[in-house]
Parts: sequence; C-alpha cells; structure tokens
Amino acid sequence: MCDTSDILDFTKNFLPPFYYVIFTISILGNGVVLLVVYKFEKLNSVTNIFLINLVASNIIFTLTLPFQAVHHSDQWIFGEALCKLVNSADNLGFYSSILFLTLMTFDRYLAVVHCVAASKRRQSCYAIALSAVVWAVSLLASLDSFFHFTTEQDSWSGWTCNDTSGSEWKAYGLYKQLLLFFLFPLVVFVYCYVRITLTVLATRMVGKHRTVRLIFVIVLMFFIFWSPYNIILFLNETRYSKECDSNLPYVEYVTRNVARFYFCINPVFYTFLGRKFQDHVRGLLVNHVSCLSSVTNVSGSSKTLA
Repeated sequence: MCDTSDILDFTKNFLPPFYYVIFTISILGNGVVLLVVYKFEKLNSVTNIFLINLVASNIIFTLTLPFQAVHHSDQWIFGEALCKLVNSADNLGFYSSILFLTLMTFDRYLAVVHCVAASKRRQSCYAIALSAVVWAVSLLASLDSFFHFTTEQDSWSGWTCNDTSGSEWKAYGLYKQLLLFFLFPLVVFVYCYVRITLTVLATRMVGKHRTVRLIFVIVLMFFIFWSPYNIILFLNETRYSKECDSNLPYVEYVTRNVARFYFCINPVFYTFLGRKFQDHVRGLLVNHVSCLSSVTNVSGSSKTLA
C-alpha cells in the first residue's frame, strides 16, 4: 500500500480555499453572462438557448464545490443521500458543459459553413430538442455516480464520501470519459473550427482575423485545461499506476481542479472574447457607473451574440 498521508495534507490545505475561490468567480462570471443575455439578447435565439443551458450546466457543477470544500477540509458531514446527489450533480454539470460546448461549436459550424441550408433548420425548437438530448445523455452518464458513491467511516479521515465501484466499473467510467467527453468533443472542435477558419479566410468578412483568433483561443483553452487530466487518468491505467509514484496523485489533483476551474467559467471565455458581448458589458458599466460614461464608447448592440 502507498503512503497517502502527504496527499491528504495537500488536499486539506490546497483544495478548500481553491474551491471557494472558483465558486465565487463562477457565480459572478456566469451571473454576468445571464444578465447580459437577459438585458440585451433574444432569449429564444438558437445561440442564446445553447448559451443559457451551458451556464446552467456550470452553475449545477459550481454548486457542488462548497460541499467538496467542506469534505476536503475535514470530513463528509452531509450524509449518504447528499453524497450521492453531490457527486452525481458534479458529473452532470461536467458532462453537460462539455457537450453543450461541442453542440455550440457544431451549431456555429452550420451557421458559417452551411449558412444557406442551415438557416431554415436553426430554429428555437431545434435548439430546445438538442438541449434536451444533451441533458438526457449527461444524466445517464452520471447515474453510475449515484449508485456507486457512498459514505464510509475511516479511522484516519473520519467520514468520507467515496466511489466504491469495482475495477470494471472504474475502467468503464474512464473510457466513457475519454471517448465521449474528451476525444469526441476534441475531434468535433478541431474539424468544425478548421472548416470555419477556412470559410472565414476565403470570404471578405469584416474583422475576419479577429474571428479566427477567437476560434483559435476557444479550441486552445479546451485543449490546455481538459487534456492534462485525461492524460493523467489514462496513465493511471497503465503499468505505472501499479507503482507508488509520489508525484502522480498530486498531478491528478492539480489537473482535475484546473479542469474544474475551466468548466466553471467557460461561458465567460466563450462570450467575453466576443466584441458584441464586450460592448454589452460596457453598456452595463456606463448605466450603473456614471463616471465611466465620458470615457466609454459603447457600440450598437445586436440581438444575437457573435
């Protein structure tokens, strides 16, 4: 057996304050996104339906963080029912966030590359139906957490909330995440954004280079924040995971929580990088902070996000 006392000290000192920080940032960031969409945008547009669902995914995921912070700072004090619900909600938010980002990427691909053919199909009913499918798939994918997480009393850590599934279920969970929630979105992202970039560069669109930069940043952020954790999970299934590697558990905790941070605030990345959204935020600041009105030039707002 490996000595895990250093890992327990690390998680107790590092994770609780980190969870409280990203909880605060996520609530504020996602709240601003919702406020701007509500005040300046059409709520029934395809893009905004997907964006609102993405924000909902991140809020579900974010609301589990205070429970995780308390758990890592001391012990699990919320009982077995909340143990199951919190970890199921954690995965539900995680998975649906990834799928909604993928869906928004595919929808943007249709709108740019196949704009004529897609214009008749990109209606609010289309967005609602696809959103329902994403929630259903995410819910099914997170059900194993509800069945396999349970509370246990440990002589060293007190009450814990842990995954008690066998090795076969853990292997299933690993490959489910790698294939459905990492490789599949990554392939969709790369294909769609390559096609979008080629289409934009081939046209005389105003500000096309800004659009290409935005596309590049979105793909790059997904890869930087989400890839390391999946790579570490894969390494844990290799022969190296059978040995006591003192660094691997730390790397796994760090990469997992870097991914947590990204999926808490990805709507902010997705929208704050857009020029129209920046103009909307400036408009809010001008309306509520009078001294900014003389130095902030707000461009005309549009009814759909870029």
